[in-house]
Amino acid sequence: MVSLNPVRVLKYDAEEEKAEIARMSSFVGAIAIGDLVKSTLGPKGMDKILVSVGRSAGQVEVTNDGATILKSVGVDNPAAKILVDMSKVQDDEVGDGTTSVTVLASELLKEAEKLIDQKIHPQTIIAGWRKAVDVARKALHETSSDNSSNSDKFREDLMNIARTTLSSKILSQHKEHFAKLAVDAVLRLKGSGDLQSIQIIKKKGGTLEDSFLDDGFLLDKKVGVHQPKRVENARILIANTPMDTDKIKVFGSHIKVDSMAKIAELESAEKEKMKDKVNKILKHNCNVFINRQLIYNYPEQLFADAGVMAIEHADFDGIERLALVTGGEIVSTFDNPELVKLGKCDVIEQVMIGEDILLRFGGVALGEACTVVIRGATQQIVDEAERSLHDALCVLAATVKESRIVYGGGCSEMLMAVAVSNAAVKTPGKESVAMEAFAKALQQLPTTIADNAGYDSAQLISELRAAHVGGQNTAGLNMEKAQVGDVKALGITESFVVKRQVLLSAAEAAEMILRVDNIIRAAPRRRVEDRGRC
Repeated sequence: MVSLNPVRVLKYDAEEEKAEIARMSSFVGAIAIGDLVKSTLGPKGMDKILVSVGRSAGQVEVTNDGATILKSVGVDNPAAKILVDMSKVQDDEVGDGTTSVTVLASELLKEAEKLIDQKIHPQTIIAGWRKAVDVARKALHETSSDNSSNSDKFREDLMNIARTTLSSKILSQHKEHFAKLAVDAVLRLKGSGDLQSIQIIKKKGGTLEDSFLDDGFLLDKKVGVHQPKRVENARILIANTPMDTDKIKVFGSHIKVDSMAKIAELESAEKEKMKDKVNKILKHNCNVFINRQLIYNYPEQLFADAGVMAIEHADFDGIERLALVTGGEIVSTFDNPELVKLGKCDVIEQVMIGEDILLRFGGVALGEACTVVIRGATQQIVDEAERSLHDALCVLAATVKESRIVYGGGCSEMLMAVAVSNAAVKTPGKESVAMEAFAKALQQLPTTIADNAGYDSAQLISELRAAHVGGQNTAGLNMEKAQVGDVKALGITESFVVKRQVLLSAAEAAEMILRVDNIIRAAPRRRVEDRGRC
């Protein structure tokens, strides 16, 4: 007699979801993530409060940055994790569009769910989507413009991009001030796009309007006691070395002494070793010594006696950037002064911001280096302002490298949607249905922007679509007047790179999730004692 019990291949702790159940699980997770961040999209988007638990319990973040929200939310659904990773990649790659890319991928999967209910196979949907992506990218490229040959027009483009990027952030009330600040900082890079040269320092106090750009390098540290507070023509030795061995620290061994005098001899020997080390440092002919690690009292006193400014515990990010902008090297040994490259700058002086004293390095070797000081009433405000400004800087740096621009306010999305719809009409077979679905998903971005402002999205989007079908390629949403307007005249400009990345990343992520027909949760590894007991 044959047993009808199914053969179990997986371990008992492993789980498996098949076919429609697996697909539904993926869709639900991805759509939930899209709905989570959807309300933050656009200039009238809302913020989220993130409250941490665990070791940093009670820490509060207020943000509308998609990548920050998603990486802070612990997700268990595998499809949701794919969208979270995609948002991080968007943030790393171009800095902005993290919410847009998540919402677009989520909307694509919503449309795919409807098509699968109509018994259209996922591979057919994917084939239609790929055609739609090609059409959309081509339409986006054809309507983009490039003013990089005219410096005045290009600067105005950058200003418009910065204003548009900041419109949906906490800095929207001061977008003119911060747009100028961000453009000035990026143009100092002279086309390199290396944001390492731009340092951002956050200081509570004052208002957002008090934030400013300093053309030097600021280090949030103080000089040692009785050392010079101002140094001109600075020769800077940058080091990562222990300077705290002037006290006895013997680990893993025992020392037996028969009198206190012997301990005094040991301490004296340690002091001599430290004195020799300081003398080796001074042979480098430097007048400023900056160390990644602590500098104890005795070496600090020796540096003061030699008239050298010594700065301790410069955090690693700060010291790496300092080496970059002053043209120096980070050293750990001091036996070959002739091989060490010192950093140089015109002047090092103390400046006061609020109640804090910082060190300003003026006239650094890397002329493009600068520092943005962000002021604000609370820690949450300065943190969010930093995230907003970082987005603007990243977008501007990407635009300097790839200088094409497109128009925002839902204009580019509707333009691509109309192009895809027109191509779908000419495409035979079921793939045309998938292309129509892709066009609907693209239209959901301007729809969401209008919804978040409390406007009548159905009316606005139908007017916007009619305008684009009628050949008005620069029609978009005027969010101040709740009507369709000419976004070119309004100066609502976005980076071509950001829009292209949103389109491609969302389509690829949605396609990957749509391909899934099986979810296997592997059995957890057992601990050694459990295996021994079994």
